[in-house]
Amino acid sequence: MRETQGLFTEEATKDAGWVSAFCDGGARGNPGPAGFGAVLYAPDGTVLAELSEFLGFRTNNYAEYSGLLAVLAYAIEHKIPRLKVTSDSELMVKQIQGKYKVSSPDLKPMWEEAKRRIRQLDRFEIGHALRNKNKVADRLANEAMDRGMKRENKPGGPPPAPLKATPYPTKSTAPPNPNGNPMLRGFVRDGVVHLLGGATLPEGAFVKVIKE
Repeated sequence: MRETQGLFTEEATKDAGWVSAFCDGGARGNPGPAGFGAVLYAPDGTVLAELSEFLGFRTNNYAEYSGLLAVLAYAIEHKIPRLKVTSDSELMVKQIQGKYKVSSPDLKPMWEEAKRRIRQLDRFEIGHALRNKNKVADRLANEAMDRGMKRENKPGGPPPAPLKATPYPTKSTAPPNPNGNPMLRGFVRDGVVHLLGGATLPEGAFVKVIKE
């Protein structure tokens, strides 16, 4: 198996024996409502599959890795031996290539799972492209976020249901609290503390932020 860097466009899919995939992920806010999209092309350029999923309340990088994992899962399930992947996430591409270190405790398990799936393929290549070369996957990712945020509602219809946030990060646990006081979990976005689980703070309360 070989892992190399390449640059592919959606038109350049007619490589004999190779399936080409374009994946993208995003979050409206970081973290925020997130989703991924991906499209896979057969060697003759015909569309094999379009993948799209809403992920809940996640980060951009989590969504990018989710798109790659979905593509790899499809390739393994359908016994695709040769796969070329294009993503506009330079971070993810260079981490998979081994050029960047994976330091995030939330991305490390996803990186490890991606490498495990890659090893099940005969050949694998991944390359970075700008977003304008990844339009289909970008559209599918945005459609996933729209679905999750209930934006399909027609004008004049009922208002969208409030987004139910997925606790983030899911794999972290709260640090020990030696004082015995109740500890609330949340995240900071744009300098504002958001509490999970609908928790509220009394007026004038002081907040100590502990990175998990």
